[in-house]
Amino acid sequence: MPSVGTRLGEVGVTHRTPERVRERLVNRLLASRRIRSDAVASAFRAVPRHLFLPGLRIDVAYADEAVATKWENGVAVSSASQPSMMAIMLEQLDVRPGQRVLEIGAGTGYNAALLSHLVGPAGSVTAVDIDCDLVEAAAVHLHRAGYDGVALACQDGALGYPEAAPYDRIILTVGSWDIQPAWLDQLAPGGRLLLPLAVRGSQLSVVFDSTPGPPQHLRSSSVRGCAFVRLRGAGAGPDTTQPLWDGLLVQTADASPVDADALRAVLCKPGPELAIPVPLVSNDLWDGLGLWLAVADPATCRLLLTDAAAGSALAPTLVRARGEGGTLGLIGPEGLAALVRAHRGRGANAVGFRVAVRPFGSGGRALAEQVVAHTADWVQAGSPTADELHLRAYPRDGGPQPDQVGGSTLIQKEHTTLLLDWPSRPANRDRLDTS
Repeated sequence: MPSVGTRLGEVGVTHRTPERVRERLVNRLLASRRIRSDAVASAFRAVPRHLFLPGLRIDVAYADEAVATKWENGVAVSSASQPSMMAIMLEQLDVRPGQRVLEIGAGTGYNAALLSHLVGPAGSVTAVDIDCDLVEAAAVHLHRAGYDGVALACQDGALGYPEAAPYDRIILTVGSWDIQPAWLDQLAPGGRLLLPLAVRGSQLSVVFDSTPGPPQHLRSSSVRGCAFVRLRGAGAGPDTTQPLWDGLLVQTADASPVDADALRAVLCKPGPELAIPVPLVSNDLWDGLGLWLAVADPATCRLLLTDAAAGSALAPTLVRARGEGGTLGLIGPEGLAALVRAHRGRGANAVGFRVAVRPFGSGGRALAEQVVAHTADWVQAGSPTADELHLRAYPRDGGPQPDQVGGSTLIQKEHTTLLLDWPSRPANRDRLDTS
């Protein structure tokens, strides 16, 4: 249930048939390599997405965009996921005919129908959602589309669904701060867990495979960047975003506390910029440098700028992350350092746009120097992205301790200890620009 681009209920007229528009979507997903297998392509061709989004124009229903389906207090709490992200996750999950699958986050029921097509008549799909009205609507959609075999339940996703366990595959279509013990308990030996996992402010679609050990743990086999609506209920986890003033928010690594009053005062004290000797593209702020910073330094933060803050003095300087105003940097008790659009040197070029680091407050300069150093390390490592990150997950009780992890990054959550590693590969010196 990722960030949404369309509201359910937008209606209109189109003269295209659902079959033709659906085939065009599948062809685009094949061309972009979001769909890589015949099985996933067949599922997308077979399942009529428009029946799960009643009231939308056919071309909107088959656009490669997420569609908000439920709102609370002006915030989308459920949506039909973006088809390209759904394709990526289904390829990651590698569902086989005859398997038993649990989906946490039933939403409209569309993904459950795709899963049902993949497992075939010999398999089974169970989908749960915390909102009973969504479960009821999903049942109607699945019936209209001819997928009555999907089992639905109104259930807190943190509990899984033990009644139909064990499962060969468990997939979450909501973002999760931690790996809940119930999911591991309900996973069959040799099974696979896929979830959008929070990693210090970033969100990663991670496939975990069970490893016997010793000690027994999960090991990632595929990682992709993503952005999903967060899990609600018992497994919601901490809220890592808080407002600073109208339209400006700060997002910290996990639940790191922030003194909002002190940070507002710091932002009023900018210092001279430090140059970053490498141009960036927007995705670097999320899957590339942004993720590298998050893994390397728990002081990583993001400043997020909404339309309400368009008139802010910071607005023209903030770089763009996935089409939204925002930037990343490091935060400390007496300062902040943030990536901004460079005012000196060349502007955007064929490789990317020019950025600098701006310090704020008395401690900002030291933090800015750390950002420059982390950026140099990232370039030296070959500018890796999310799909090159390796994760291992252990139960927190009995997992490795900080003095046992070597060069890995250790992140401890309520139930889980994560170890993160980047692969070694030749430096990407071509990105460096010292002119």
